[in-house]
Amino acid sequence: MTPRLIHKVTERPFSRVMGALTVLALISGCAVGPNFKRPVAPKDVEYAPKPLPEASASAPVQGGDVQRFVKGRDIPFEWWKLFESEKLNALIQEAFRKNPTIESALAALRQAQELVYAQQGLYYPTVSASYNVERQQLAGNLGGNSPGIQGNGQVIATTQNTPQDQGGHAPFNGPVTFNMHTAQVDVGFTPDVFGLNRRQVETLDAQAQSQRLELEATYITLSSNVVAAAIQEASLRAQIDSTKKIIEVNAHSLKILQDQFKLGYAMGIDVAAQEAALAQVEQLLPPLDKQFEQNRDLIRALVGHLPNEEVEETFELSSLKLPQELPLSLPSKIIEQRPDVRAAMEQLRAANAQVGVAIANRLPQFTISGSYGGVASQLPQIFDPGGLFWTLVGNVTQPVFEGGTLLHRQRAADQALLQAAAQYRSTVITAYQNVADSLHALLSDADNLAAAVKAESAAQRTLDITLKQQEKGYVNYLTLLSAQQAYEQALITRVQAQANRYSDTAALFQALGGGWWNRPVDSTAPTSVQTSDHR
Repeated sequence: MTPRLIHKVTERPFSRVMGALTVLALISGCAVGPNFKRPVAPKDVEYAPKPLPEASASAPVQGGDVQRFVKGRDIPFEWWKLFESEKLNALIQEAFRKNPTIESALAALRQAQELVYAQQGLYYPTVSASYNVERQQLAGNLGGNSPGIQGNGQVIATTQNTPQDQGGHAPFNGPVTFNMHTAQVDVGFTPDVFGLNRRQVETLDAQAQSQRLELEATYITLSSNVVAAAIQEASLRAQIDSTKKIIEVNAHSLKILQDQFKLGYAMGIDVAAQEAALAQVEQLLPPLDKQFEQNRDLIRALVGHLPNEEVEETFELSSLKLPQELPLSLPSKIIEQRPDVRAAMEQLRAANAQVGVAIANRLPQFTISGSYGGVASQLPQIFDPGGLFWTLVGNVTQPVFEGGTLLHRQRAADQALLQAAAQYRSTVITAYQNVADSLHALLSDADNLAAAVKAESAAQRTLDITLKQQEKGYVNYLTLLSAQQAYEQALITRVQAQANRYSDTAALFQALGGGWWNRPVDSTAPTSVQTSDHR
């Protein structure tokens, strides 16, 4: 009967421990500190003080189409396909697969998510099991009872008594050798009474969300950079071709002057001046070649290639179509669509949670620990009633004096929250500025291209007429040189104006958020590695 009674007595306290843990887990539902409230979008915001035109100007040249802004239209994820270039599409997909910045951002996201999971583990009790076995030999002449073999609540002596010696001394016990087995389960729990752990989890979750948005921004930035590099290559190709044409015109003029000089119709100073003009134009070509090669190096790097690994895709302005209908998101949607704004909001949420952490650190902290196990000299008997043991420990710690450390940490957290709020507002303002800048640039680029085409056409006609007059001796060399220089400048300006329309179109898509929220399921960007969305 005794073993059964002992067994019942040892069961109840441990059951009470688990019951207490359950109750404390249920009451750990509150969290001190301010609850995060999502910032409200600015009201009555527009992209300019006055309404902007709904369409741009046009020009009779490649890339001179009218562009219309469609208000409220959503942005596709693969917005670059609107340029209708298979080479561009292939280049961006290769960049998504091979650019190491994507892999780095993805690893950072997974790391942030694992930290959230690790912190969430503190919601639960910790349970550990241990088993220890030892073998000892004790001296038998120390007095008292030596250890024996445990069984059925009795101790069976294992010592051997020696007979009395001839002097009549009392007998003594010999050394005792025995085994000792100990098995034990330890349970520890820190109830989150004031929400310290909840606020820590909230902080890490906000940081993980921010990292997810950083990954989205990495994709947007990478695709925008590839598009910009492709457009730059097309622009440089056109400028190089135009410069070569200008060199041909100047070389032709020099040949005419040299022939006239031989016949006595031109002066040597005119020939020398044309030679200098030709040399000046030829000097324009090496810098353009350098920019072109450096831009090709940039393209190789964007797609994850080394400098000696060529990229097959090449680009010309004639191979790119200028999108004629541009989506223009509602201003109220910008804070939803821009990854940088959303990331700033998550940083604000993290700072808000840290205020709660600082407050909770100043309040009492509760811990509960318990252990349950058995001890025996023989392993099969380790959980017999006579060898069972248990402990239950409760602890409350209240900071009393810490030199103002916790108080000042709370004040520092308050200031960090104010800083995060200001940074969020600054990011919102910058986002609207980016969109406004892109819209103004697109409208200005269209006007600039139209004017550049007119200027080039006029300069071309002037140069053609001047060349004919110069061949017949009706105009002097200075007039011809002036016409050549005007045409050269007009031609380069027109090419640059063409490229600007393509570049600023891509910049508008980036400024509006890049359409990451419309990512298809089979996209190369990750969709499964996400935390809870707070959009």
